[in-house]
Amino acid sequence: MSTDHLPAPAAPRLRRPTWRDPRLVVGVVIVAASVALGSWAVSSAGQTVAVYAADGTLTPGEPLQADQLRTVDVRLGSGTELYLRADEPLPEDLVALRVVDEGELVARTALGTGADVDVRSVAVPVDRGVSERIRPGAVVDLWSVPEAAAGGQEAGEPTSVVSGVVVEQVDTSDGGLVVADGATLHVLVPSDELPAVLRALASPGSVTVVPQAGAGA
Repeated sequence: MSTDHLPAPAAPRLRRPTWRDPRLVVGVVIVAASVALGSWAVSSAGQTVAVYAADGTLTPGEPLQADQLRTVDVRLGSGTELYLRADEPLPEDLVALRVVDEGELVARTALGTGADVDVRSVAVPVDRGVSERIRPGAVVDLWSVPEAAAGGQEAGEPTSVVSGVVVEQVDTSDGGLVVADGATLHVLVPSDELPAVLRALASPGSVTVVPQAGAGA
């Protein structure tokens, strides 16, 4: 049978998409969502939040005051709640729980109440020059140095009194920051270590302050 007289198959015709076409609706939604997400990301990246930073070294047990803080604008994203916000009222009756160095952002975990701090401030006389690194916030060890024995006998060996205490304050005769002869250090001693420190201060000899390497101010 000849195929010359058979009708040619009709070519399929493309239909113009309409709003009723679900594929078009889904595509429009995806594009709109992408644009909105991009705009949000750009906007969030450019936003800053005002938080507090220490305007000087804060030491454990020190009450938090407005004049000890300065405001800085930072981009922290979701981490802003970890720090003390400067656009909120300053909480009352807070003290530092650890050393907060000058310029450091004040983390909420670094603050608490006086009941959370179990240290006592002890004055330690310094009768000789010591390291310039001994400043407020520095972490130091206290050593008891026996008095020189009479009659030419050798003095006893120095012994460790307490390790890892924080310098709260430095009082010098000339009002400077560098510890020299005749200075007094105020160190924060844990309550359970207090008897040993007081005993060393009352004993003949002296108490020497030694800064810990890589710690503190």
